[in-house]
Amino acid sequence: MRKRVTVHEIAKLAKVSIATVSRTINRVPTVDPVLARRIRRVIEKEGYYPNTNARALVRGHSRTLGLIVSEITNPFFPEIIQTFAKLGARNNYEILLSSIDHDPRSIEVTARQMFGRSVGAVAILTFGGEAPLIDILTARDIAVFAVDADPPRPLLKTIQIDYEHGIRQAVQHLAALGHERIAFIGGPQQLKTAAMRKVAVQQCMKEIDLELLPELFVGGDHTIDAGLKALSILATMRDRPSAVLCSNDMTAIGVMRAAFDLSLNIPQDFSVIGFDDIRLAQFMTPPLTTVQLSQTEIARLSFSGLLDSLDPRRGGSIRQVYSIKTNLVLRHSTALAPGCRRTERQPHPGKQILH
Repeated sequence: MRKRVTVHEIAKLAKVSIATVSRTINRVPTVDPVLARRIRRVIEKEGYYPNTNARALVRGHSRTLGLIVSEITNPFFPEIIQTFAKLGARNNYEILLSSIDHDPRSIEVTARQMFGRSVGAVAILTFGGEAPLIDILTARDIAVFAVDADPPRPLLKTIQIDYEHGIRQAVQHLAALGHERIAFIGGPQQLKTAAMRKVAVQQCMKEIDLELLPELFVGGDHTIDAGLKALSILATMRDRPSAVLCSNDMTAIGVMRAAFDLSLNIPQDFSVIGFDDIRLAQFMTPPLTTVQLSQTEIARLSFSGLLDSLDPRRGGSIRQVYSIKTNLVLRHSTALAPGCRRTERQPHPGKQILH
């Protein structure tokens, strides 16, 4: 292992002052070109890597962005993290990743981490429970980007997600297949986004005069276990539902596993629709029909929003609210309701995104 080279050693080897090395690294045009080439040759030979954070702080701005998610192990977040990291590398920003797992005790710890690394701005993509963290960060003049935050303000930008668009497509898709008893398995009550999805389901069912039966609305926590438990309840009903809408894909995967354990066939006995379109959804048996919420687009918009906050020259700093529309992705976990007959053979849907 080679010892890390310092700027003092680079200056000594290049036979110049430390100030000249610093100006060369920062590409100050007044440095003599001959000296600049000599310094760069020494830097390359010795494997010197400038401390970009230290340089940025001297200039008065940070090259570190924070990214906070609810739980790193949740399959919804890896694509967000990966996209955010790629954008950071492309724009010469380091990414400080943290997870709060919806634990109030971790909020202060996470905030201290962000302060300690002098982050320039933070994307909070926890989809609920982020209000205290937003207040702590913005009180220290740190720009924040969050999901479904209300209301936006000078240091707070937000993505507003149109849950209703994709959920309306899902409800109408099931109704067109002859399903009248449609169950819904929700998410954690304290999560604003889970509540918004439930309200959207109820509204879309009312629009087409589907009966809202309280016993068919089952609570959950966005885990596989929640899907397992919910279907064990729904499947034992005397007049059980023929279709199940889930507040996220992990719940839907639990439903599909429970159906297998109960010897119920999907989609012949039960049609199942998830929400999120995580990568795993397409590899289920059968592949899961789900409402797509683009994780890549969330990462792209949040990163762009943070850059807008940090650099008014980008021209987007005035924009406070961004939006994403959800869409139904048709695969193979939905079919005609039991008892309905096809008048003609329908083609296999493959993967089809409705807009």
